[in-house]
Amino acid sequence: MLRSILIIVLCLLISEITIGQTEFNFTGYVVDLPALQISNKDLNNILGGERKQFINLTRVRLRPNLNLWEGGTFTVEYELTKLYHSTSLLFNPVSSTSTRQIVNLNWNIVNRSNLTMNHFIDRLYFRQNFDFGQLNVGRQRIAWGTGRVWNPTDLFNPIHPSNFSKIEKDGSDAASLKIIFGSFTDLNLVYNIQKGESRNNVGLRFRTNYSEYDLSIMSGYFDDRVVMGGDFAGNLFDAGIRGEGIISFDKNKSQSNFSKYILGIDYQFTAKLYGLVEYHYNGEGATQKSHYEFHRLLKGEIINVARRYFAVQSSYLIHPLVTSVVAVNSNLDDGSGFVSTLLSYSFTDDLQFGAGGQIFYGNKYDEYWFFPKAFYLRGEYYF
Repeated sequence: MLRSILIIVLCLLISEITIGQTEFNFTGYVVDLPALQISNKDLNNILGGERKQFINLTRVRLRPNLNLWEGGTFTVEYELTKLYHSTSLLFNPVSSTSTRQIVNLNWNIVNRSNLTMNHFIDRLYFRQNFDFGQLNVGRQRIAWGTGRVWNPTDLFNPIHPSNFSKIEKDGSDAASLKIIFGSFTDLNLVYNIQKGESRNNVGLRFRTNYSEYDLSIMSGYFDDRVVMGGDFAGNLFDAGIRGEGIISFDKNKSQSNFSKYILGIDYQFTAKLYGLVEYHYNGEGATQKSHYEFHRLLKGEIINVARRYFAVQSSYLIHPLVTSVVAVNSNLDDGSGFVSTLLSYSFTDDLQFGAGGQIFYGNKYDEYWFFPKAFYLRGEYYF
């Protein structure tokens, strides 16, 4: 009922605004991902079914934007997703586990044994710019932190490092106020409504610049826990360095308190060769695989289950239109991990093609032992 009312209100609002609109912009993209997934042999013997699975994922994202008046805009990002799979899915690349959305704006069109189609609204917000800052109200993207692989300070909807099919971070239903004090200094206040009986999330982030370093501190109340942290990014000689971290407290369960942080460095070796390394300490995770909380991982409550991780990435410009990327992500506690590759070709500024793969390794019941190998093609068109 609430969803139907929201649709009616949205349609009426758009029809009213269109009459007196000052400017209308419409952009979007189409991404097609045909892929072959191969589950590991031992897991397949336990679960049964076919080891090899062909999937084809297509995402169509439409982004209309209305400039209502000076400083006032209304933005919608609507996505239509089609997923074909030759056998039953063990890992669903389009399943949503967002815990930051109180209103369900996801509608299923087709739900067959091998084909699903659904559409959803992932951004729906009003923005008003003021002389002192900016106010956003509605479903929006809130991205905190400086990490390239992991983001401990992003407590809204971070993306799992192995998810090659995820294009956008999920939107959060929130009110966000940014107060600008100067060119590189601002304060961001966020109020995120939660589902069920959980208390709503409240956070703030103060960001500034000192001696060519971007610095920030953040604090808030997320998922019934007090969180404090910060991040930095800058240069060390010719290299870029960055870091971020949090401390999370539960006043009723002190034994559950934990910290998380990342440290990373990247360097442009030549005009063609770029490299990045990043270390992640996940104090919420376990050092022994018998204590891994996979149920929380499946619910989207956590990103990884172990304690220590290390990632290495490198990209090389083979040709002005052709780029290759190789990355290795390792769980240092159990020795599992994955290698991912991508070769992309920019046919035009709006059209790109690519081919990639992910090879997972590890012993039985390690974190990445459960993941299937994947080999995929990728086509992207932006308009």
